[in-house]
Amino acid sequence: MNQDRGMSRPLRRLCGASRGRRRMTRLPALALLAPLAACSVGPSFETPDAPLGLKWREASNPTVKTKREDYRNWWTAFRDPTLNRLVEIAYDQNLSLMEAGTRVLKARAILGEAIGEVYPQSQQLNGAADYLKLPRTDASTNPGNAISNNFWRVNLGGQVAWELDLWGKFRHGVESADAAYLASIATYDDVLVTLIGDVANDYVSIRTLQAQVAIAQANVVKQKEALQIAQARFKGGATSELDVFQAQNVLAQTQAAVPQYTAQLQQRENALRVLLGQPPETIDNLLNGSRGIPAPPPNVAVGVPADLLRRRPDVRAAELAAAAQAAQVGMAEADLYPAFTLSGALGTVASTTNGASLKPLFTQPSIGFAFGPSFSWPILNYGQITNNVRAQDAELQAQLINYKNTVLKAQREVEDGLSGFLQGRQQVAYLKQSVTAANNALTVALSQYQLGTRDFTTVLTAEQNLYQAQNNLVSAQGNVSLSLTTAYRALGGGWQIRWGRDFVPEAVSQEMRARTNWGELLPPAGQKPPATPGLPGPSDIGPTVRPPQW
Repeated sequence: MNQDRGMSRPLRRLCGASRGRRRMTRLPALALLAPLAACSVGPSFETPDAPLGLKWREASNPTVKTKREDYRNWWTAFRDPTLNRLVEIAYDQNLSLMEAGTRVLKARAILGEAIGEVYPQSQQLNGAADYLKLPRTDASTNPGNAISNNFWRVNLGGQVAWELDLWGKFRHGVESADAAYLASIATYDDVLVTLIGDVANDYVSIRTLQAQVAIAQANVVKQKEALQIAQARFKGGATSELDVFQAQNVLAQTQAAVPQYTAQLQQRENALRVLLGQPPETIDNLLNGSRGIPAPPPNVAVGVPADLLRRRPDVRAAELAAAAQAAQVGMAEADLYPAFTLSGALGTVASTTNGASLKPLFTQPSIGFAFGPSFSWPILNYGQITNNVRAQDAELQAQLINYKNTVLKAQREVEDGLSGFLQGRQQVAYLKQSVTAANNALTVALSQYQLGTRDFTTVLTAEQNLYQAQNNLVSAQGNVSLSLTTAYRALGGGWQIRWGRDFVPEAVSQEMRARTNWGELLPPAGQKPPATPGLPGPSDIGPTVRPPQW
């Protein structure tokens, strides 16, 4: 989006540069505007240099691949059909995504408003038809009733004013609305990326909690067996009742974990239902046939940090928001200069007085017009306009800084996901060894306790160690999948699934079309939507002078 490079700053500020992306239409009506579209005041937007690393910190790991991918369907890497189905349902039914889609339509309509500002504006169009009955007059003042006492009078008229866009105020408005429209699309994409990531996170958490409930229930069975052994030995006089009480204590603690994890599981299911746009009812039919925690692939492709500028929707949105604000600075600065307006009025009047008719209403004798230029220049504004320019420029600087900060945060999120994924896999490997050892220790402890060579404290410790090790392993396995989900989401994949589809579902489109004339902004039912901008670039920005969009 770099423009006007090589031109001196004073020349850009005074008259502006003819921007390469402002391609004038060949329509004859717009050809008259060509001389007026050459100058504009205000800054030219240039994407700031973002603080980017050359490579990821984990790029040297053999499981991290730096090849470029689009991550369109990154969740399919888990090879879980249930997860794939949940993503499809969320894309079709999520209400937050629908809301973001309507914001895109709103931004597109606002762009149409800005386009219309370039053209002459009708100040007033009026008409009136009056039947007049005048009081009778004596013969001395109206001999022979020369003037009719009653007659019809019709008049029509209109006024048009065209403020010449010498300083680019209205063209900057189109430029700003254009960037805002594209930013709304990027925001929609960001909502979609977040939605897919949230669905994947909730699904992995649900599977992890299901596994934790199963582990707690399995340990309850083992601890009940140990309690029965302690009770039998107590009844046989081989040990005191202390062993029984200790076994009951450990068992109750493990049993208490089941409702705890069940409550967390239900809360996650509730959150998933909201993402799916479904009311509070069971989703067991979607979650049946569990294959356990979705297993991550052995390798992950992350590309290079510079790819985030091309792919991350929030980075694109931040850049486009800054571009829109740069145009706002130009609009504010245009108010410092005189505004030149061409005004015209056209009217006609006819009446039936003295035997006349209304037929000459649209003929030359009845038509009158006026035409002329005018200008206005708010000289005594006491610094209001200048300070408005400063305020808009400060907001532009804030947007530029926000863009850089967004790029930094994006890199941090990728690094966090990669670190959690890679380090988590090592943790899982160690915890598997821990579970094996804890299971063997419990077996030996029970055998020795039954033989009387070990006290029951050894058994209790082994039981607790086994349950803790198994629970830690499942939690770590879930965290590995969650970390990979974080990395994929941070890489900015998933929004590409909207290509070739409307921003709102067909049912919403029908509701809106039935309420309001949306013209071509909402395609007719069954018709594919027009191509929408994908990746940022000059081709995404239309000319600042283009035909009105009725």
